[in-house]
Amino acid sequence: MSKLLDLTKYDLLDLFPRLADLGASSFGEDADTFGDTLFEVIEDAPRGTGLPFKQQAVNELRTLLAHSDVDLNRVSWAVLGIDPTADVEEPPNWGNFPSLRAFWSAVLDAFENDPEVRAGKEIDPDV
Repeated sequence: MSKLLDLTKYDLLDLFPRLADLGASSFGEDADTFGDTLFEVIEDAPRGTGLPFKQQAVNELRTLLAHSDVDLNRVSWAVLGIDPTADVEEPPNWGNFPSLRAFWSAVLDAFENDPEVRAGKEIDPDV
């Protein structure tokens, strides 16, 4: 039985605040504003966020991916401003994922491989 099925959208937003933040910004409805592909948007998602945000996002993504596909679907529709599985025509070459699990796994990979997350500390780019 789904553990998240009884939660409201607002409960899910509270449970996954960093993913909700990403849904409102990086993965919002205007994610294609600068002509990036979905894969570039994912790659850029950790940039511009602090280490605590990145670490919290990794924890939330691991928690989300531990749930069933039904739960994953429910959370995705609550926090995302896009459908990463849709085959959209505009913008051209936007790209899509075969499943929400594949999408969130790619997002987790981007955050886990962020240099600050890997180092466990903030990295000053001017050094």
